[in-house]
Amino acid sequence: MRPFLRQVMWALANKMKSILTKYKFDGIWHFTDKSNLDLIMEHKGLLSLAELERRGIEIPIPGGNDWSHDADRLKGVQEYVHLAFVDDHPMLFRAKQEGRIPEPIWLKVDSSILLEDNVRYTAEVSNKSGVPILQPEEAREEIDFEVLFTRTDWRDPEIQARRQAAIKSEILIPDFVPIEKILGYKNG
Repeated sequence: MRPFLRQVMWALANKMKSILTKYKFDGIWHFTDKSNLDLIMEHKGLLSLAELERRGIEIPIPGGNDWSHDADRLKGVQEYVHLAFVDDHPMLFRAKQEGRIPEPIWLKVDSSILLEDNVRYTAEVSNKSGVPILQPEEAREEIDFEVLFTRTDWRDPEIQARRQAAIKSEILIPDFVPIEKILGYKNG
């Protein structure tokens, strides 16, 4: 990697490091069905939709439906593993409501993965039309980390609205989340 590019990548990662330091969260989240754990172990981590397709791997119980996978491809986010800042993402609610995930679990992923190269973010659901893909420094400005990671008065309607918007944000990890970064799981 060229020295200038290396400096740019370091600066971008450093922007997210300031968020980790300020809010002190040690994990981020990915939802799936418990029946997918064996496949995750076999392939030594979480694979993006595109990587699953390249390898010809069928997911026993996918989190997304055909529509969302098509939207991922149209938006170009099929090359990423989708993670959430908190274990309260509305996409799991929708998957449970539609009966697509009978045994939902949340995988806790080490937040240090945010410091790796080419991680991107969205302030809303990533495959929604018009939602920009953000660099770390943009995410720091666009995502409401305060309402995600600090104690606030959740009875306040304004705080509730901010939180409902913030929990839709996504973390996009290129291609693969290695098994070493998965800290454990809990029921969803």
